[in-house]
Amino acid sequence: MKKVLVASSLIFAGALTGCSSLNTSAPSLPLSGSVATDVKADIEVGEKITGQSSATKVLFFTLGAETEYADGVAYSAGGNGGSALPFALPNPVEAVKAAAAYNAIQESGADVIVAPRYTVQKDDYVVFGTINVSVEGYKGTIKSVK
Repeated sequence: MKKVLVASSLIFAGALTGCSSLNTSAPSLPLSGSVATDVKADIEVGEKITGQSSATKVLFFTLGAETEYADGVAYSAGGNGGSALPFALPNPVEAVKAAAAYNAIQESGADVIVAPRYTVQKDDYVVFGTINVSVEGYKGTIKSVK
């Protein structure tokens, strides 16, 4: 009987103990860096160029958006843009800006847009909205890269 009592006491004590973990997280500071290079591009600045694009937003879906975009046009801060949500929702304005830049480059034959200035007109009615973007700048043609 004594052995049963000791064994059951050990099993009961073992059942009361267990594994636990503690995870404490803190938001990290944003990491920003710079890249230095000796590469220099000779860019010839030409005439003024423009490009336009538009899209229609229904709830979280973007309709009528173009399928060709210029990379590197998004100017957001990265991450989730200061949102309280743990994930980033797609920003349809950035996609329309990229499409407008692509249209300006394709129509003019430029390599880059020098001093681009975007005009964004956004009409938002909660479940429905339109986004119209126009970009204007100067035609940049790369002559040489050293």
